[in-house]
Amino acid sequence: MSTHYEPETLLGRAVHDFEETVIAVLLGLMTAITFVNVVLRYGFNTGLIWGLEATTFLFAWLVLFGISHAVKVTAHLGVDAVINAVNPRLRRGIGVLAGLICMAYAFLLLKGAWDYWANFANLPQTTGRWFPTGLEEMTRTSFRGWYEVVDVPMPEFLRFIEPLMNDGESYEKLPRFIPYAILPVGMALLLLRFTQATLRLLRGDAESLIVSHEAEDAVEDVARMNRED
Repeated sequence: MSTHYEPETLLGRAVHDFEETVIAVLLGLMTAITFVNVVLRYGFNTGLIWGLEATTFLFAWLVLFGISHAVKVTAHLGVDAVINAVNPRLRRGIGVLAGLICMAYAFLLLKGAWDYWANFANLPQTTGRWFPTGLEEMTRTSFRGWYEVVDVPMPEFLRFIEPLMNDGESYEKLPRFIPYAILPVGMALLLLRFTQATLRLLRGDAESLIVSHEAEDAVEDVARMNRED
């Protein structure tokens, strides 16, 4: 995680800790499932049939959730050789323009993510090619909440959703709308973080969207270790 970000409020600290905890849990679950699967396969000639699919979903959650968190803590890498060569005022303007472009891109991703996820969640997709102009009319044949994943079994503690999403019929496998929910959630968080970053630029609290520099951070870490020795 970037060392440049420090929450300023108690709520900000709670949200920040929650996000990093979720990321750590996702990574831990991926590692645990993969480790158990390898042991079972090479040690007992068996394995978790649903292990690969579950790890794939967890990795998608890790990436899509982590993208917005990295925007917040300015951990994304960027090339700033050009913007550092101009005066601070122009640099700020370029940063605002980049922020607006990123917001527009995140909005388009959010529309596409919602339309794809809604197809499995018994919810209406948006109309309009690029920007939502309304919601499509839903019919009984439009409900696809019964779609399931391939291998991951249905957890017993989620059976309460069957009357809501599957007309009371039992799911054998996990319904797709659950793992796919990270698509609109992740894109909404990404749009939120880019909006916050752009507002920081407009207020003059930052000069660019990118603050972290991996090479510089590595050099500083080595220098600090040498000083401590």
